[in-house]
Amino acid sequence: MGSLSTTRRAHPDAHILIGTRAIRGFVDGIAYVILPAFLLHLGFSGTQIGAVITASLLGSAALTLSVGVFAHRFSPARLLTMSSLLMIVTGFAFGMASAYGLLLVIAAVGTMNPSAGDVSVFLPLEQSLLSSSIKDSDRTSVFAVYNLSGSLIGSIGALSAGIPVWIATSQHRSTDFGHRASFMLYGIAGIAVLVFYLRLSLVSRDTPTKADRALGESKRIVYKLAALFSLDSFGGGFATQAIFALWVYRRFELSSANLGMIFFAAGMLSAVSSLLAVKISQRIGLVRTMVFTHIPASVLLIGVVLAPNVWVAMGLFIARGLLSQMDVPVRTSYVMAVVSPRERAAAASITNVPRSLASALPPIAAGWMLDQSNFAWPLLICAALKITYDLLLLWQFRHIRPPEEQ
Repeated sequence: MGSLSTTRRAHPDAHILIGTRAIRGFVDGIAYVILPAFLLHLGFSGTQIGAVITASLLGSAALTLSVGVFAHRFSPARLLTMSSLLMIVTGFAFGMASAYGLLLVIAAVGTMNPSAGDVSVFLPLEQSLLSSSIKDSDRTSVFAVYNLSGSLIGSIGALSAGIPVWIATSQHRSTDFGHRASFMLYGIAGIAVLVFYLRLSLVSRDTPTKADRALGESKRIVYKLAALFSLDSFGGGFATQAIFALWVYRRFELSSANLGMIFFAAGMLSAVSSLLAVKISQRIGLVRTMVFTHIPASVLLIGVVLAPNVWVAMGLFIARGLLSQMDVPVRTSYVMAVVSPRERAAAASITNVPRSLASALPPIAAGWMLDQSNFAWPLLICAALKITYDLLLLWQFRHIRPPEEQ
């Protein structure tokens, strides 16, 4: 509750950004459930589906990196407005396309997010603006609520993923029509996000700095964090929500509606974990919170792979939801704390690029593995790489503390 009361005291821009995160989270939740089902319906192989996911992640990485390099020359609100226009085009284009090559191109240049985590161009811009609207002492709490809005509403989106298909079939329309309606909804959500961004304050429309370089004195720290986050994201690329959904569809033959309910339950726990992360970080620090919650999540993922039946597997996956995203608001708060205010947009971009870039290639390999066998080799690889990342993070950054811990 402390995090929620802190947010109420925040600048109005913070409320707007939390709202846009919720809207994007809702349609992202629908997208990562529907996308693999839609592509399977069109007759594409696991490798082809992995390639679409990879194209989406690579495209997001390129856009996010561009923001990191050039954001200090433009106002954040202007860049967010342009990104929302791209989101609108992405949704309607996906809703109309069928050819594999065209879908691949739309995924590469658009904003579609095939993962439960936010890996889009919106993220660094929203994070830098959010940091500017709060005090250091409130930073982790507000980022927890920001993450809560994405996780909670995203889980509701996942739960709702089967509704467009159900409505379509109940009205004697095709499943294909229901899938396409889901993507149209994504485009409509882009319009809503655009309206919110247009209400940001005049401060957010100022160019943040006239500096020649995006990064200055914090360059070394940012690059080290980016390298470590790359390892984490590379592991995560073997088990994105879309890849996990593909494994479940093939291994257990669950419907998209049932899988949506499972993602909803896991997402609800992830949402609650954002608030718990604040309390834990106040006791043991930001870095230790990241590590000591992330390793058990990877152990639970190994349990999912080795589970004897679908219900044990899905139960462990839901339990993992309480821990798997607990590091997200803490990690964001840490990055914003160890760089200067003028470097925040660049730092957010450069440390978030790995979340899409390093995780872009594994889905192709993961899709190929699932074409060869129903055994979840991609999930095991994901868990092993994430545990390695956690240990390295603790070793490298346990002594670099944010201002509120000194």
